[in-house]
Amino acid sequence: MKSKKASSFHEFARNTSDAWDIGDDEDEDFSSSSSSFQTLNSKVAKATAAQVLENHSKLRAKPERAQSALGDMPTNCKVIKSSSEAQLSRTSEEACVRTPLQKQQSLPLRPVIPLVARISDQNASGAPPMTVREKTRLEKFRQLLSSHNTDLDELRKCSWPGVPREVRPVTWRLLSGYLPANMERRKLTLQRKREEYFGFIQQYYDSRNEEHHQDTYRQIHIDIPRTNPLIPLFQQPLVQEIFERILFIWAIRHPASGYVQGINDLVTPFFVVFLSEYVEEDVENFDVANLSQDVLRSIEADSFWCMSKLLDGIQDNYTFAQPGIQKKVKALEELVSRIDEQVHNHFRKYEVEYLQFAFRWMNNLLMRELPLRCTIRLWDTYQSEPEGFSHFHLYVCAAFLIKWRKEILDEEDFQGLLMLLQNLPTIHWGNEEIGLLLAEAYRLKYMFADAPNHYRR
Repeated sequence: MKSKKASSFHEFARNTSDAWDIGDDEDEDFSSSSSSFQTLNSKVAKATAAQVLENHSKLRAKPERAQSALGDMPTNCKVIKSSSEAQLSRTSEEACVRTPLQKQQSLPLRPVIPLVARISDQNASGAPPMTVREKTRLEKFRQLLSSHNTDLDELRKCSWPGVPREVRPVTWRLLSGYLPANMERRKLTLQRKREEYFGFIQQYYDSRNEEHHQDTYRQIHIDIPRTNPLIPLFQQPLVQEIFERILFIWAIRHPASGYVQGINDLVTPFFVVFLSEYVEEDVENFDVANLSQDVLRSIEADSFWCMSKLLDGIQDNYTFAQPGIQKKVKALEELVSRIDEQVHNHFRKYEVEYLQFAFRWMNNLLMRELPLRCTIRLWDTYQSEPEGFSHFHLYVCAAFLIKWRKEILDEEDFQGLLMLLQNLPTIHWGNEEIGLLLAEAYRLKYMFADAPNHYRR
């Protein structure tokens, strides 16, 4: 039976690849298939847009406005098919879904982020004015942050349901342990830590060209352009240079693990949050060259230290053989077998191993399953958890999996299940969906965290 499992998964792996692991050798295939791919997706995009506009027009009782919006769509737009669009058009394209997988399916599946789904949250510019409740919460945060000694327990309690955008940078610095609670010590601490980071740059960064560091630097250099490849911010050379420095310095200061693919993703939430401190508009298309050198240095150093604090708690995820991830995936399997035996047995029936989809969930903290704005909201809560990221993440993954139980049970073959689980349709998720996910994860934690035997067979 084991050989059958291995062969079915290897057969699947040969025909499809992780959209985020496009190698240099695939560039030619990308360009040669782009014309047919765009033709297909323009049709899908128009059909999907028509359906979305029709639904909105019914809700608002203004059908003529929806028709006008559809008629004004540019015909030469290049739209990449999202997994959510694939779900909407699934019935009409059922025959296509079941055909053998083609090489072009290794193209990035996460679409260009539309205006309604930007990186920033509801408090960004262009959003509706804050409600009275939101203003009250913001004022509560400001009082806590401006006190002589910030009450970190109270700050965690306030941050669990989400941190207002205006105070998120300083709140994250405090919750991560990068900044001290004492107000008078913060300025000196920031100055000292930023100088210390750039001291590391002077001391170590030139060694990236030395033989014993070449492999590490080469892998970082390859992975950086793949980090959120469809968000313009992260394709700017200046931003990529910042990420290269952060990751290389972290790797050589942590020789037990070194650099592992996936760590590059973990820089992005910190970078976006600390960048938002200096940028009023949405940061997705912001040109960082417009910022001063001192500001960029501050953002870089703060991103490095906060990422380091995060990784300190989950470093066994990245040491040899990644034992931390192996344990977490096993714990997820045991938990799901108790909370939803039907889904668990469905996986067993079609020979789907949890490691085949949940490894990435643990390695990247769900960052490749969710839009970046959702990751930032999720991390508000993760940093508020007393046990840190690692402990609560297990329950979030369980809640995330069960969220798709209907779609999972509808799939009746190995290939269909793996394609679903690796491309879940979350592109239009926002704070509301993350709030519901976290509430369910909290319920699971309350039921099982203090009674682990409940999910052990």
